[in-house]
Amino acid sequence: MTQRALIVIDVQESFRSRPLWRLIDNPDIADDVNRLVDHARDHDDLVVWVLHQEPGTGGAFDPESGHVRYLDGLRAPAAGEPQIRKTSHNAFTTTNLQQLLTEHGVRELAICGIRTEQCCETTARLGSDLGYQVTFVIDATATNPIAHPDAPDGLTPEELAADPRTLPASAVVERTVFALSGRFATVATVDQVVGSGVPATIGLS
Repeated sequence: MTQRALIVIDVQESFRSRPLWRLIDNPDIADDVNRLVDHARDHDDLVVWVLHQEPGTGGAFDPESGHVRYLDGLRAPAAGEPQIRKTSHNAFTTTNLQQLLTEHGVRELAICGIRTEQCCETTARLGSDLGYQVTFVIDATATNPIAHPDAPDGLTPEELAADPRTLPASAVVERTVFALSGRFATVATVDQVVGSGVPATIGLS
């Protein structure tokens, strides 16, 4: 039984299918996640694959769209690695994730995926509250600029980028680091995780 798990959250074509992908801050996220997956497998850690779906909505997250599938270039799940689908922001509430982790004796989590401040951060916060030791692998996440609350709906990516009130992706990431560090998670880079540069986190045996 392993005590560690890598949770790969929503690294799926749903995001790339939308125009907003043009503003994504880490278009090569699949490469970063692949390094974590390889490292986890080398250390016999559990890898859990999560996809987000919104059935019946007709959008990019509706399974009928064909986009609720892993991002091209991402490692394929190996035999025996759990694959779950969620309908909430965090990966726990609408899934059997906690049951799976308990069955595998997992006490430490590494979080990666899309989007940094949304499903990834929310999962990290809830995981911490459930008693898991969480490592948030910041450069194996991705996000995009966020429109000001008073901005009109339906902005194109170019209009969003041109609005001086828009919160840039770099600021979104910075806020996540500040919010999680020392409270809900250890924030680390891929190099630190695979290079044993962070104490007491996934795969440091």
